[in-house]
Amino acid sequence: MTKLMKGKRARRGRWKPWAYLLIVAVAGAGAGWLVVPAFWDGGSGPTGANVVEIKGTMGGFSTEVIRAKAGRPLTVRLTSVDTRFHTDGGGKHQFAIDALGVNIIAPPEGTREATFTPPGPGVYEYYCDVCCGGRANPTMQGKLIVES
Repeated sequence: MTKLMKGKRARRGRWKPWAYLLIVAVAGAGAGWLVVPAFWDGGSGPTGANVVEIKGTMGGFSTEVIRAKAGRPLTVRLTSVDTRFHTDGGGKHQFAIDALGVNIIAPPEGTREATFTPPGPGVYEYYCDVCCGGRANPTMQGKLIVES
């Protein structure tokens, strides 16, 4: 082997450890980007707010009745379990209460939340009008019962 060939081979081999480290760093950063949201709480709404988790699926809401106290903040966290391939509504789901001005729309396989304060005792209807037959579907409605 000539001296010139040995020099080229030596130079060619120098980049391999750096390329390996770069690949490992990029893979580690990508894995972290995917895993961290699963462990991140993201906050629990304002201090003192009661948090209600509701899942929207093609079969309806996971919760039919919510109880809350008048004058106390309530956080509703709506999760759409459906994918974007859901033919009716594209996988989105809604939580709306007209009388209180609440309108939350969760994206496919995503979560959205809103915090509001029910002003006084009463029974308020909530519904989804985005998919699955809309308000006419009895599984896409529920009641918020506000007590004093």
